Parts: sequence; C-alpha cells; structure tokens
Amino acid sequence: MAEISNNSPSLHLVDPELVDFIKLFPLNSLNRDNLSVIREMWGEFFALADCPEGGPVTREERFITSTGPDGNSIRILVYTPRIVTSDKLPIYVHIPGGGYILPGLEAIDERNLRFAEKHQCIVVSMSYRLAPENPFPCGIEDCYAVLKWAYDNASELSVDKDRIVIGGESAGGGLTAALALLTRDRGEIPLAGQILIYPMIDDRTGSTVPASPLTGEFIWTRESNRLGWESLLDTASPGDPDVSPYAAATRADDLSNLPPCTLIVGTLDLFLEENIAYAQRLMLAGIPTDLRVFSGAYHGFELSGNHSTLSKKFYDIYDSALEQYFTEKP
Repeated sequence: MAEISNNSPSLHLVDPELVDFIKLFPLNSLNRDNLSVIREMWGEFFALADCPEGGPVTREERFITSTGPDGNSIRILVYTPRIVTSDKLPIYVHIPGGGYILPGLEAIDERNLRFAEKHQCIVVSMSYRLAPENPFPCGIEDCYAVLKWAYDNASELSVDKDRIVIGGESAGGGLTAALALLTRDRGEIPLAGQILIYPMIDDRTGSTVPASPLTGEFIWTRESNRLGWESLLDTASPGDPDVSPYAAATRADDLSNLPPCTLIVGTLDLFLEENIAYAQRLMLAGIPTDLRVFSGAYHGFELSGNHSTLSKKFYDIYDSALEQYFTEKP
C-alpha cells in the first residue's frame, strides 16, 4: 500500500478528510516490472457491488463483437432500472479509468448502479482492451463500438437516441474526450453531453511538459503517467508531434461542434493544468463547459466514499450534469 513521505511537498494541502484514503489505495509506484502484480491488487481492491435479485436495478453482463477492424469481443455491463416511468430512457455510456493499462470496470460499479436508479437511465459500462498488450487505437475503437452498439440497439434497450451522454474517469475521461471527437468526425451518433472526470488527455504532462511539484504526488504520479502513455502510444513517444487527438484529445486543433462538457479535477491532481487548459479551449470554441476545480483533492479522491464533504459535492455536480444533459437534447 502507499506510503507517505515525511518530506511530502503537498500533503499539507490535502483536504483533511481525504488523507487516510491515500494510505489504503493500492497504487503509488507503477512500472513495467510490477504492472501484473498491481493489476492483481487492483482486482482484489475493487469488486462488483451487491446487486440483489428483485432490487431497484438489474445488472447484466454481455459480450459484444467490435465493429472495428479486429472484430474482438468486448465485455460490457448493462444497468437497467427495474421500475421505469417512460418507455424510452436516456443512456449513460460510461468508460472506466485505469491509466490505459489497468482494468477499471468493477471500480465504478456501485456508482453506475446508483446512477441507473437515481436518474431513471440505462447505464452501459465496458471493459476495453488495455495497453501495452493492445496499444492505440484498440481502446478507443472498443469505446466507439460499444457506443455504436448502444445506438443501434436503442429499441431493444428502450433508449432515447437523442439523450446519449458519455463520460468517464482518468483514462476513461481521456477516452471520453477522444470519443467525443471521433463521434463528431464520423457523424453517425448525436451526443447530448460529455462528463470528464480528471481526464487523462495530454501525453506531454510530466514528460516533455513539466508539471507543478504540488500535483501528482498521490495515486497517479508522473512515473505512472509516463508508463501509461508509453504503453498506449507504443511506437510513438509522449510528446511526439504526430500523436493522434483520438489518443490524446489535447492534440486536436478543432474543438468546435462537440457536446456540452462538465469537467471535474482536483488542485493536487497531476492533470490539473492540462484539464484547465482543455476546458478553456472548449469554452473558446463555443462549447458549453462547466469546469469544477476541487481544492485539496488528488486523483481519484471521490473513491474515498461519501463520508467526505468533497465527495458529496462531487456527486452533486455529477448528478446535476447527468440531469441537465438528459433533459437538454442535442
């Protein structure tokens, strides 16, 4: 488990209610040598939540075939509220995080159960292919395949095609931003909104572009970030001029005609600067953007549970974003 140095440059800035969680989180020093071990620890730390038969939400595991060039199988979880008040429901297509190299489907399971019940929506989450075994563009093509599957099967899922929201955390947020760009460019599916939770969107952070020494000390560090990007980009290197915007959304020259965006990040998160810069560019491109910066919060802070004031505020904003995008059709 993570250890906190007595010489920590940013521990004094951490919200007091979030300090203890740092010690519990099974991720601090990540490298190629311990990646397989960390993956096992990650799987033990996170597990699917209880979803009792007859409860308010059903959770169904499915496997779909990718429409991409590889035709691979993609594991998805479909969450459906048991009691509904409409024959067509909005849908939230969720992309879990994990630095592009760690599995994250189970980590957000309880949250997705809650969203399906609270917002009377279908939630679809996915297990996309991970780097380094499957570098770019495998992950983003899996995400697009799941989104396309949900759109094409809207009748079976009782989904309103005009109320599709995408979102995710960390690498899942990065894939969400890239998916918004890819969906815009392919022109097949309308999106009502995108929710970016401390998204991993710039391959240069901590590599060719220095980050503040007050960010990235906890949970997701510069070393982990370099490993994630090097694994994803494969033959390219972080900072190379020809990195695709479908891998790193900040590389996109044109951010126009994207769906409205809510972006949440903490002041101690390694992604603070890249996230603020991206939100500003969205605003300047005319995209309705709600940027929320949480003082004293590090990467993954809300996973500490609902006991902290910041976690409660986080869910209030998340809920409001879903409600808004489900109501305002594109």
